Order: sequence, then structure tokens, then C-alpha cells
Amino acid sequence: MSSGPVSIEMEGDVAVISVDSPPVNTLNAAVRTGLFAAIRDIRSRPDARAMVLVCKGSTFFSGADISEFSGPPKEAEYRDLFRELEQLPVPVVAGMHGVVMGGGLEISLACHYRVAVAGTRFGLPEVTLGIIPGAGGTQRMPRLIGVEKALNLILAAKPVDVATGIELGFIDAEIHGEVREATVAFAKGLLRDHAGVRRTSERSVDQATATAAIIERLTAQARSQYPNRTAALTAIEAVSAAARLPLEEGLLHETELANRTKVTVESQALIHVFFAERNTRKVPGLPAPGSYPKITAGGVIGAGTMGGGIAICFANAGLPVTVLDSSQEALDRGFGVIAKTYDSMVKRGRLTAEDKAKRLALIRGTLSYSDLAAADVVIEAVFESLDLKQKIFKELDAIAKPGAVLATNTSTLDINAVAAATRRPENVVGLHFFAPANVMPLLEVIRTDVTAPAMIAATLDLAKQLKKTPVLARVCYGFIGNRMMEGYAREAQRMVLEGATPRQVDGALEAWGMAMGILAVFDMAGIDVGINVHKANAERYPPDPSYYQADAALYAAGRLGQKNGKGYYKYLAGDRTRHEDPEALDILKATALQLDIPQRTHGADEIVERCVYPLINEGMRILEEGVAIRASDVDVVWCAGYGFPRYRGGPLFYADTIGLKTVRDGILKYREQFGPMHWQPAPLLERLVSDGRTLADWQAERI
Repeated sequence: MSSGPVSIEMEGDVAVISVDSPPVNTLNAAVRTGLFAAIRDIRSRPDARAMVLVCKGSTFFSGADISEFSGPPKEAEYRDLFRELEQLPVPVVAGMHGVVMGGGLEISLACHYRVAVAGTRFGLPEVTLGIIPGAGGTQRMPRLIGVEKALNLILAAKPVDVATGIELGFIDAEIHGEVREATVAFAKGLLRDHAGVRRTSERSVDQATATAAIIERLTAQARSQYPNRTAALTAIEAVSAAARLPLEEGLLHETELANRTKVTVESQALIHVFFAERNTRKVPGLPAPGSYPKITAGGVIGAGTMGGGIAICFANAGLPVTVLDSSQEALDRGFGVIAKTYDSMVKRGRLTAEDKAKRLALIRGTLSYSDLAAADVVIEAVFESLDLKQKIFKELDAIAKPGAVLATNTSTLDINAVAAATRRPENVVGLHFFAPANVMPLLEVIRTDVTAPAMIAATLDLAKQLKKTPVLARVCYGFIGNRMMEGYAREAQRMVLEGATPRQVDGALEAWGMAMGILAVFDMAGIDVGINVHKANAERYPPDPSYYQADAALYAAGRLGQKNGKGYYKYLAGDRTRHEDPEALDILKATALQLDIPQRTHGADEIVERCVYPLINEGMRILEEGVAIRASDVDVVWCAGYGFPRYRGGPLFYADTIGLKTVRDGILKYREQFGPMHWQPAPLLERLVSDGRTLADWQAERI
């Protein structure tokens, strides 16, 4: 019997339901329809004494179909399907492989037995999307492993392996060999042992796992782990209910809570970012896959922190990479840092010593440009000097093979000018990695005025190999992220000159949701780095004598940040903990006095508004100029590269949630206080407010 993606075959007295719904076997409408039909079919088969549920392809069910979240609720359909599965009169065994997440794990909980091959991973990650497990996970899992363990799994939102699943109690056994064959063998073993059905719904929750003390502790943990968010707290409410309600009542309560989470800004923002990250590779006008060369080997120029991090990215992806520098001393120093990075990964259990050796073997050093001749892509990662970069690209032009991608990692320079140094400017792109390059997921891909579509397509494919989230942009100063950073950081620096302490500014931003306050970021990156960028681009900035003068004053006093233990904060040797430093406060106060900046008090709301509103405003300009393809790309840049809270959806999504008029009126309010030099609403913002439209409306019209 076959019903779309679902088929049934008999292996002796075991009915095998196989699902084949590529690419990752989501529990979409067609699969659910096929499963309903298959369950009915099995009920009518007197020769079926056991049932096995498996999936073809790379994984067991990977989860629910997230694209359905915006439509009518589907929980009742899941409840009915899982109930029918659980109520079958014969033993039902889920045989799992791959990555079994969310709804994929939940359907297995409705089976009577659960087995998996080595390497399978399981998780309930729903809270990371602002929702809760809504297909029985909050009710069946605690019946199998208790409330405390179930909540630990849900709140952690991280996948666990087979051994952990067995230890927790929701996996019965690890199987070996081909998953279908091994699961059928397990089912036949059940029949030989006369093991019957074992319905999760008929189990009770161990009350000792749901005491008031446990719930109180986990609630405090959820508030700390998920600040400004509600999904984790709602999950606690749902799982706690399993200890007092029969399954059917508990499932109805779970549905009510799950549907409540779906309409929160939190879930809408997180789901927005989820899809936005997948849409960044959708670029109009690119050639079809296979019509351009695949990148299989790379070169990196510069063995410093950034170049070494990029080399690690290649090695981690299994791609050979050659690193060039101007001296053996520089190469040795860079390779020492690379080795230490891998040593740290081994020490933390993220890598075996054997894996480390394999990856290091993929990285080789050279002092000769000719050793880069075989590379499919060469990435320049030296310091920000246009003259130096143009010189490097002339060298590359002479030795790089035809069709090679020539990339610069510049964060501020004009890539059109870099490309003009070659006889093949159409091959030049920007690949702006974020530090540390081997950790940060964002990769800004910059197309020049003449970059060939094939080069863009090849770099987007490379980003996938490197496990990066690429966002395409056009050339402008700072591209997307750093251009938007200017106003955000400008106001933070201005406020510490107005009398706010660095801790007040950073504390307000972090309490609002930023991963790190911007002044702490400057200390981490090095205050001298920002100073050098601003010196090199001084002609671009407005005639404001206070512009970025907090940085300038600290730099002049020899305060470089974490690298020398003093910046906006003081740091003890070997410790990145921020300590308020009276000396820094005195320097900032003296600078304000020199610049005749009035002192004032700052509330948390003002700090957030004065930093975030310029961020939004510049994002609007970037959109209107066509630097970014879509608003959601801007959101991805800031969520993936700058620590913007995903649960707020990115700067432009956030602007829609609070209302564009609120943003515009806020900018006008600060213009009244501080003048029009920095506080002028973007034309697009003004038009959308005037027309009563949202950014989502504007984006939909463009699509």
C-alpha cells in the first residue's frame, strides 16, 4: 500500500510504515494524511502483529512543518493522529536516525517503543522559536522521564545523543546496522518475548519530579536563561500540568498554551529570523547550480587573527587552504594561534586529537604568491589600507587561475577601487567575515558594480560549505552592518560624555536584549581599531566636534581595551570581567567639559531609544538605496553578526512591531533636543508613516 510519501510493506508479521518526504521528512499535511491512511490499513490487517515506523533519506521526522505555523492551528490533527497511532492494538516501534527534533520526537513518544542507530540526535527546541512543544511533547515526555528531566530537555533546547536518551528514559535501545532492518528485528524480538503494547498515555507522572521546589528552581532558571521572553515559562506551565491532568485534558491544555505562544511577538520574531536566514541565498539573476565552478580549495592572504580564523573555517569544512604572509615569523605566529584554537576545541571535547590533526593537515603556509595559483578562491585578510589591498590584488591578478574568485575581507574600503586594480574586476567580491571568523555565523557578501553573477553564486555556495549565513550587499561605506553601527555607537559614546557611566549604557542595552553592550564591544575589539577606521575615513563624518570623542579620549590616555587591561572598563590579568574604573570616568568627564557637553541623567528607555532608533533609521536608508535586497536581510546581519536579540526579530522587524510612527516620532523628539545633524528621519521612514504602511507592506509590494 502506498499513499503519497507514506508506504506500507509487510515483513512477515511486522507491518513497516515508511515515510519518504525529502529533504528532511517534516510532518507536513501530505505525510499526516498518508499516516492516517496507513494506520487504518494496519487495523484492517489480521496478519499484522507489530508495526514499525521508519523514514527514508537522511533522517527520521525532523519536526513539524514550520511553514504551517502562520495558518490555522493544526494541534487537533496531531492529537488525533498520535492518538490513533498510540491506540493500535499491536506493539508500535519507532526506528530513528538522523536529527529527530520537535514534532519528530513527539510522534515517537506516541509509539510504544523507541530505538535509534548510533549518531541519532534528539531534541525539543521549540522555545528557541518562541513556542512550546505542541504535539504532545509537554504531556508524554514527563510521563516517560518525569517533569524535571522533561523540562531540562525543553529549556536546554539542545539535541542529545542516543546514550543520553537511554539514560533519561525515552529511548529503549540503540540499534545497529541499517535502521529499517534493525527496527524490524527489534519488533520481532518483542513478539518472541510476548511484549505487548506499552502506551505512554497510560503512564502516570512521578510526582517526586514535580515538587514546588523543582518548579520554582526551573522557573528561576528560565527567567535567567530567556530574559524578556515567555515561551520557556509557558513550557513550564504546560509540563507541570502533566503531573495533575489526565493525558487528554493535558493535551487540550497544551494546545491552548501552544496557540497562545504562536501569537506573541517573541515567536513571530524568532520565526521571522528563522526564515530570513534561509532566504538570504535567494538572489535574483544568478546562474543555475552546476553552471559555475565549485570551490574546492582556498587561499588566504594574511596569517593574522582574521586570516587564521578564515583558514580554520576552510579546514573545518574539509577544504584545503593555503595561507600566505610576508614573513616566516608572521606565518609561524599565525599557525601557533591556529594550533591553540584547535587545542582548545580538543580540551573542551568538541574535537578529537585525530580530527585536529586532519584539519591542521589541510592548512599549509607559504611566502610565495605562486602557491595560490591552484586556489578556487583567494581571500585577502590584511589590515585596512587601500594601497596595500590594491597591490595584493595586482599580484593575485598575475597568478590566480581563470575563474578564481578574488575576495577581500575589508569592512570599510571601496571594493570597486580594489577590483579596479585587476584586469578581471568581474571576479572580485567582498567576503566580510566577522571576528572570530571560525565562530561567527555571518558572512557579508559584497558585489561590486561589475561582479559576475557566477562569482556571487560560487561564494554563496562556499558560505554553505563553511556553515556561514551569507547576506548579499552592494558597495557602500560599512556595507550593511558597520554602516548601521555608526549611529548606534555614536549615541552610546555621546551619552557617556553626557554623564552616563559605561555600565549604565551597556547595562541598559544588555537588559533590553543585546548580547553585549557596545562599549564593552569596543573594549573587546580594541579601541585603537575604531580609532584607525575613523582616522582613515575622517572626511565621511559630520562636522560634530563630539563625534566618537569618547573613544578618542580613552585612546589618547593609552586605554586600548581588553588588550592592555583598560578601556571603558578595567580588566584584571587573565580575566575579561568588566570593572568600573574611576580613571575612565574622569577622562570622559574632562572630555565633556572641554567639548562643553551638558551633563544629564539617562533612563534605560532613553539609552535604548537613542542607540536603536538610529540603527533602524540607517537600515531604512540602506533599503531604499538598494544596498540590501530585502528588509529581512538587514535583520539577519544584525542578529547573526552583532548580537541583536533574535526574539525581537532584527532592527527592521522590531521597528514594525513597535510601529514606524513610534520610531519616527522618537527621532523627531531627539532632533528637538539635539538638533538635526544626526536626527533626521530617513525618507522611506517618513513615507511609510505618512502612508500608514509597514515595512512588511513595502517588502511585499517589492516582491
